[in-house]
Amino acid sequence: MTTPQHCPGFETFKNLKSFICKCPKCGEQKEIFSDEFDKSHVCGKCDEPIDFRQCTLDGTA
Repeated sequence: MTTPQHCPGFETFKNLKSFICKCPKCGEQKEIFSDEFDKSHVCGKCDEPIDFRQCTLDGTA
């Protein structure tokens, strides 16, 4: 038996990208991953809906 080099499920998530968008109402930042674009998101601070399709890319690391 050999020890796996990665945790189970690694292949499914290795190409995910993360994005940060500011709430249009209060400016709070919210992070989502590229597999979450089809889900609805709300600001954790003011509960305003956040439409990640309206976000702009400010920079990458």
